[in-house]
Amino acid sequence: MRNRTLSKIGAQLLRLRHEGSETSQDRAAPADYGLDGRQVSGFVAGTLDAEGEAALARQVARLLPFHVTWPNRVAEQMSQIMNHVGGQRELMAWLDRHPGPPRLVARLYVFMGLLDWYSAVPAVVTAMREYRERTPYPPGLETYLVPATDDDTLASIAFKVEKLLGEEQTREAVELALATAAWLQQIAPRARELDPEVGDLDELMGRVRQDVRAAADDI
Repeated sequence: MRNRTLSKIGAQLLRLRHEGSETSQDRAAPADYGLDGRQVSGFVAGTLDAEGEAALARQVARLLPFHVTWPNRVAEQMSQIMNHVGGQRELMAWLDRHPGPPRLVARLYVFMGLLDWYSAVPAVVTAMREYRERTPYPPGLETYLVPATDDDTLASIAFKVEKLLGEEQTREAVELALATAAWLQQIAPRARELDPEVGDLDELMGRVRQDVRAAADDI
């Protein structure tokens, strides 16, 4: 699932975080967050050992939620890392190879990318709105949804997942992601009825839930 999902959303993973209705501009990484320059250089040169690479992956995972406010040096180092692995999509695949927080963060970012992808799909928005006419607040989303359902609803949830990661509320981020994926599974048949191009949203969200749970269990 991950390879298919990553290829689908591509470079949107981080770009859409800048374009949402909410902003992370006022969130800066804590002072002790950063990248080890020697590890970055070694990784880019291909000389970093497995232990050092795992440590670097953890540093990258901690910094991702603050990408809007990275200082220039961190942005340059992250650019070097992404260029070395081949881009944003490949960065997620690299993080996913490292158990613990890097893998979980990667899978949550894949999920956030999917939320951004589906947020503006009319059939999905309509199916969500119809669901909420019967059940205003799906289980687990009571404190995260505003009354209106529109093409910003899923993107807003993606922002909240990222915000929780930045606040080190990892369990809450996972629970929000799982609850949202479960909701999308419920509305998937109606969305596909409205537009067959929606595809196997139910199956995709089921696999996302499995992947996120598995990664969370490793922490």
